[in-house]
Amino acid sequence: MLLLSDPHFKRFRLTSFGEFSAVKRRLFSFFFIGALFSGVFYGIINQGNWFLLPRNSFHDWLLLLLLYPLLSVVPQELIFRTYFFHRYKRIMPKKSLRIVISATVFALAHIVYANWVAVLLAFIGGLLFSFTYAQSRSTFVCVIEHSLWGLWMFTLGIGQYLDSSNVA
Repeated sequence: MLLLSDPHFKRFRLTSFGEFSAVKRRLFSFFFIGALFSGVFYGIINQGNWFLLPRNSFHDWLLLLLLYPLLSVVPQELIFRTYFFHRYKRIMPKKSLRIVISATVFALAHIVYANWVAVLLAFIGGLLFSFTYAQSRSTFVCVIEHSLWGLWMFTLGIGQYLDSSNVA
């Protein structure tokens, strides 16, 4: 509501593809390479949990594929990218500073999972998603990228570190 009530906010950033052409090659190639590397690496270090969710609870995994982007990714991208970049543009005119601070705040929000893996993954993801937002100027493009990475992490088995039911 804060964004929509701000007359200076460019609402088209929410649903347009923005400068998608400037980021699509990097976004998809980086995802493909990263997914391949993380899949092999995680399979080596934690083979027992490799693709745990789709193997053990296919129905829950399908539900996650549908609900995670809507209930988790969209709100996070609205807060940590769209709102953050708009709100703090005046006091942080350099995009590079907004990228790092946005990623840091995003990582700190993942402290609730009570493990360093969640915070580290959120910081790395936050850097990636913030960089994409700074380049594409589109919430929608960030939602696509965040959804790809998040769904891959949950599918691979790393999602166990991002599951609130695992918090003691």
